[in-house]
Amino acid sequence: MATIVFAVNFSVWTLYSVIGIELKAVLSLSSTELGLLFSAPILTGALLRLPVGIMCERYSPKMLFVIQMLILVPPLYFLPAIESFLGYLAIGLVIGISGVSFTIGIRYLTDWFDSDEQGTAMGVFGAGNAGAALSLIIVPYIRDIWGWDYIGLFYCVMVLIACLCFWLFAPSTPEYLNNKPKQSLAFFIKPFKHAKVWRFGLYYYFVFGSFLALLLWLPQYYVNAYQLSFNQSMGLTLLFVTSSSMARAAGGWFADRFGARNINWGVFWICLICLFFLSYPPTTMTIHGVSKDVVLNIELNVWIFTLLLLIIGLAQGFGRASVYKLINDYYPEQMGSVGGLVAMLGALGGCTLPILFGAAVDLIGVHSACFMILYGVLAVCMLLMHFAIKRERYNARVKHANQHNFLEMD
Repeated sequence: MATIVFAVNFSVWTLYSVIGIELKAVLSLSSTELGLLFSAPILTGALLRLPVGIMCERYSPKMLFVIQMLILVPPLYFLPAIESFLGYLAIGLVIGISGVSFTIGIRYLTDWFDSDEQGTAMGVFGAGNAGAALSLIIVPYIRDIWGWDYIGLFYCVMVLIACLCFWLFAPSTPEYLNNKPKQSLAFFIKPFKHAKVWRFGLYYYFVFGSFLALLLWLPQYYVNAYQLSFNQSMGLTLLFVTSSSMARAAGGWFADRFGARNINWGVFWICLICLFFLSYPPTTMTIHGVSKDVVLNIELNVWIFTLLLLIIGLAQGFGRASVYKLINDYYPEQMGSVGGLVAMLGALGGCTLPILFGAAVDLIGVHSACFMILYGVLAVCMLLMHFAIKRERYNARVKHANQHNFLEMD
């Protein structure tokens, strides 16, 4: 039930990724303005994840889920009445509340599973990212049959049905857990002082934030860079989203079996190699030979481009699951607060990266500039992870030496 409801919410959160192509043409938006429009719902969903995560430690996650969905109904209903860029920004900020569904759902699930099952359970729940596929499938269909004006109404009805079903059929938190002594706020925010929590947030900024940014950016990228039709762009983006989301469930199982950190490190290396090739812009090179000039054209065709994207998407799916397995390993009693902070930092990637993508394209003038940005973000993540692992191994050796009297403390 939680996974289905999360999928519905995620489809609302990423709705602008589909209608953005139409809005860019109708409102005559630049790449930077389009990035701002994409970022509007992501910003609200990101910033609210931390306070909502703390609320989940105090109040019923099930009821918070229901309230969150009811808040979405009015803005979706009035979406067809909007005609200006600022109006779409305002509505986007409100429907961004759908983004907190991940934090609520993670906290709702942790009460039902043992530690050795948490990675798999959260991975299956995280597969609700495939809710973005709903938008990629449904919106073109509604547009072709009824027109753009019916999209908001359809989503409004869909959210109401999901809300009612979850309220009626989803189990409530076990009574014995409701009767547990309530911890203070200080207990839940204490881990925020730990550097590893913020490091986890940076990892999630890449594996989730860049996934979200690509989901928003890819439809118009295919249209502008490869001159594909609207439906073709939706289909290829759908392939990326669905495969990455389904991989998250498998990633949770692998993190349970082989260790979350090992999975993360492998994910980063795979993505780094793929991003290197995706970053290279179409290039024409002239080699002056002995008797004639040789002209080389270097460019990724749409199928190689899509294959590299699929590899990145699959790797990111594994990475999203392994990050939350790491959080559960270190902070099992603070999943709401720590998970909310990490989710907030990750979702901020989905907010800031589309703006950076648009600015980079406008400034540099090549479509692949967005992948140059991602390459730089990933390089920083890998450097921090390398030094963190090195420091932890050093501390472990010192601790072992002290315990076995290899070092004497004055």
